[in-house]
Amino acid sequence: KHTARDLALAVDVPLLPGSDLLETVDQAVTQAARIGYPVMLKSTAGGGGIGMQLCADRDALVAAFETVGRTATASFGDARVFIERFVADARHVEVQVFGDGAGRVVALGERDCSLQRRHQKVFEEAPGPSISAEERARIGKVCADAMADINYIGAGTIEFLYENGDFYFIEMNTRLQVEHPVTEGIFGCLLYTSPSPRDKRQSR
Repeated sequence: KHTARDLALAVDVPLLPGSDLLETVDQAVTQAARIGYPVMLKSTAGGGGIGMQLCADRDALVAAFETVGRTATASFGDARVFIERFVADARHVEVQVFGDGAGRVVALGERDCSLQRRHQKVFEEAPGPSISAEERARIGKVCADAMADINYIGAGTIEFLYENGDFYFIEMNTRLQVEHPVTEGIFGCLLYTSPSPRDKRQSR
């Protein structure tokens, strides 16, 4: 995650205030004071909501630092952590992109996956109900331009927090995700396939 943050910063993708990788709890306390509480303590190798801890104040951060590191080591073999500002009332929005590796990238709209349980997505819808046409165009352009700058190839999903018209990069999943059929349904990607022999027989 921290490498993705560095790449996002280099290509002008908006980020939440955060820290570099933290080696000690003292570093974490110093960075949290700079960013402002509450903060989210995150494993750089984490995924699926594992290796994350909301810290409301200094005491909570100190208590969580070693625990998150141990959880990350056990789950991912990597104890490294960083912190980001926590956004309490935000939508979770993800943008589907495809790149050809030669600087040509298309962004196929966004999916809103704010309804979650234990950081796991439960329900997704597209287009995002809280996103205006202007915001959709803006964030799509940001994603396409950023991926073009690094000559991205293949499918990818760029995840953001959305708050009051502002988007903040969370991470990028460099693969085709299971929720891609939501985008296919909106854009008609599967609506023009030839019917199967069985479908042809039934249509008669």
